[in-house]
Amino acid sequence: MDDARWQKALLDELEYYAKKLPNRQVVSIFFGGGTPSLMQAKTVSALIEKVASLWQMAEDVEITLEANPTSIEAQKFRDFNKAGVNRVSIGIQALSAPALTFLGREHNADEALDALKLANEIFPRVSFDLIYARPDQTVAEWKAELSEALQYAKDHISLYQLTIEENTAFHHLYHNGGFDMPEDSLAADLYMLTQEMTEARGLPAYEISNHAKSGSESRHNLAYWKSDDYIGIGAGAHGRFKTDTKISTENIKSPERWLEKVEAENNGLNVTTDISEKESIEEAIMMGLRLSSGIDYADYKKRLGFDLREKLLQDSINKLCGLALIEADDLHIKVTKNGRLLLNQVTHELAFTAKPAPSIVSKDPVTSSVISADEPRG
Repeated sequence: MDDARWQKALLDELEYYAKKLPNRQVVSIFFGGGTPSLMQAKTVSALIEKVASLWQMAEDVEITLEANPTSIEAQKFRDFNKAGVNRVSIGIQALSAPALTFLGREHNADEALDALKLANEIFPRVSFDLIYARPDQTVAEWKAELSEALQYAKDHISLYQLTIEENTAFHHLYHNGGFDMPEDSLAADLYMLTQEMTEARGLPAYEISNHAKSGSESRHNLAYWKSDDYIGIGAGAHGRFKTDTKISTENIKSPERWLEKVEAENNGLNVTTDISEKESIEEAIMMGLRLSSGIDYADYKKRLGFDLREKLLQDSINKLCGLALIEADDLHIKVTKNGRLLLNQVTHELAFTAKPAPSIVSKDPVTSSVISADEPRG
């Protein structure tokens, strides 16, 4: 691989966006998607320096790099820290050998814990993720696994319930009887146990699947949940930002084709789409209500350019308040503890009020958390 060629393309794409979005302040940089920790540290350093030369960097800028807990990647932690990375997010997913095999991970539990120990020594901020509500997992097993994991949780941990996504190997295996998913009641019990244990450890949920000490929330992911602007650099990267209008961008997925397009046109764009007000409303509700703090209408008005409060049907708000699933007034709206267990139904009721509102069914609840290859970890 010609590292210099790839590095130049990434730098050129940054320059392309700097011309489109001048005079912005950068509060976070996230090296994610695939295996960014396989990059050379000098490339990471060059990208950080380039960002700082093109935009104003916040004094407390958060610079996160995703890493897998294999020994090869962990050995590079010190180099990444020297390059400017001040936060690492490690994809552990499980501390159980059978679960790691089921999830298709290449590391073992010992490697995961060794990587966490090393990361905690090197980086001021560390996050890692686990997936629970796995096939055949019991409450007692999850309690023991989470208890062990929390001993290594420095300031942030992401805990996702396993969700079967369509058009994946898991989806095919599941629908062919390869494994069974937990009943809703068990999934709810696992979720409640997770909240109790993380709160006791001083890591309460600030988002449906993310837990942190006060002040250690992932600033980068908060940008997604709060409808802030962000740009995507590199093959397959996504962006959303406002100039005259709000647009979304998607880069070419093929690394080779992306590289060729950047070298020809200074950008690797595949699709650019205008985001309508209706889509902005739906996105703000679907994402904003994932946060424990919910949606502050005045804050979101600055981001969206319109008053979200005026777009919601009062009948839907009254209905959900009556069911004790949300709290709402003229200033804010947020989901209650009970509402979190029915988050999909709550957000759908509010976000798609132009359509017939779905009923809030009375059944054992289950959380709606999902880990996706397109969504950065905490």
